[in-house]
Amino acid sequence: MVRYVRRATGDGRRNYRFGSTVRRCAGVSVLFTMLALPLQAQTDEVGLPLGTVPEAVIIEDLEGNEVDLSQYIGGRPTLFQFWATWCEDCKQLEPTMIAAHERYGDQVTFIAVSVAVNQSKRSIKRHLEKNPVPHIVLWDTRGRAVRAFAAPTTSYVALLDFEGKVAYTGVGGDQDIEAAIRRVVGGT
Repeated sequence: MVRYVRRATGDGRRNYRFGSTVRRCAGVSVLFTMLALPLQAQTDEVGLPLGTVPEAVIIEDLEGNEVDLSQYIGGRPTLFQFWATWCEDCKQLEPTMIAAHERYGDQVTFIAVSVAVNQSKRSIKRHLEKNPVPHIVLWDTRGRAVRAFAAPTTSYVALLDFEGKVAYTGVGGDQDIEAAIRRVVGGT
């Protein structure tokens, strides 16, 4: 039931506000949303469905050279991270990605796909001069990779297995990347 409560503010003006039922419903809705967001960062239910093979599209490196993603789909596990220099979740995820690369870089190819939203190749190069990363950095000028991987947002990670099938997807700065990689390559 929606109730509007009319009350005086003390200075002669009247203020209308929602009744307690609406406030409770809104509060419960916000609470469920807040609880669901951290869980989404760890679920395998965003972007491409598990077990699918992404479309092999052609994007660019930071020098403008074409890069065919088919060379990274199948044969060896590949981790794709869709990121931007301005993405706070990406900044939070960066130490995790670097640590995972140090541990699994000889078994897994790591690729950062730079989205072409509010950044340029030049700004990415400047960012990488100050904040180098050990993995391959590519540029998705026309959003081809974003569409091929159904990337819903920056910080989206898709891990492909040996056959090129999606084995893990996630978003957010608190993803357990090493656990996802262990499931694909085996071991502890």
